[in-house]
Amino acid sequence: MSKTIRIGTRDSELALWQADTVERKLNAMGYHTEIVAVKSTGDLILDVPLYELGITGIFTKTLDVAMINGQVDIAVHSMKDVPTALPKGIVQAAVLERATVSDILVTKGYADFAIDAVTIATGSLRRQAQWLNRYPHHTVVDLRGNVNTRLKKLAENDWDGAIFAEAGLERIDLLPDSYTTLDWMIPAPAQGAMVVVAMEKDIFCYEAVAKLNHGPSDVATYIERQFLKRLEGGCTAPIGALVTFINSEIRLEGVLLSIDGKEKLHIDKVLPAGSNYMNFGNDCADEILQNGGAGLMAQIKADLKN
Repeated sequence: MSKTIRIGTRDSELALWQADTVERKLNAMGYHTEIVAVKSTGDLILDVPLYELGITGIFTKTLDVAMINGQVDIAVHSMKDVPTALPKGIVQAAVLERATVSDILVTKGYADFAIDAVTIATGSLRRQAQWLNRYPHHTVVDLRGNVNTRLKKLAENDWDGAIFAEAGLERIDLLPDSYTTLDWMIPAPAQGAMVVVAMEKDIFCYEAVAKLNHGPSDVATYIERQFLKRLEGGCTAPIGALVTFINSEIRLEGVLLSIDGKEKLHIDKVLPAGSNYMNFGNDCADEILQNGGAGLMAQIKADLKN
């Protein structure tokens, strides 16, 4: 174990926390490590909504290049930021045990959401669409930046609240004393999960990282991301998916919405115990596509081009 494993990460506080977590786990198994932090395009361009940038994997592309160029050996990501198709030569090595998947609303005061004209901030099309589907009389504004930046922007602006992933705030001890869990909002595929990728030909690093894999989290995120991949076809879209385990059965709840939230296609399926899960995500996505999803995806792609 004399080789030093160079761990690539974004340089935000949350990303560094994730890299530190992986480093501690590898060190505990006797591996030598070094953290290499880089700034991604998604961290640098903060005045344009993510979906307008037109870049797949905007938070992961810089690290992909660093791996391919041999500057780092592995990379740690929030799994929901990782494209469903990895670059040639890069492979998924481990999914760590998943944290909470919930979206939460952080507010600055009381508002009656059913009546008041409320303004909510989020940089996510998925959150925007689900919020507007539930509260069509509200206004949703774009919110970009890392967790710390978004909390600061919320404090500085006259918005009523902003939506965050609970896991992100919890990991870096920024979870406020008071917040609302949005238990009706279906999370992003793989939300709350951390993934480590390695170079396919680097057997030493791959085998080291593979020891960190958490089986149930791996299965759940595999199904959710398969659902996402079949629906999106390379296009950013308001898609949510969540896999839960009920005894020996696997449940997938998924959703596809129009950008304005006016249209919503929902699926809730259970895979019987003992069934093969390898195509469960695809099957659920196909059911959505056959029941109006194909037309809705075409409309979403047209809306994003305009």
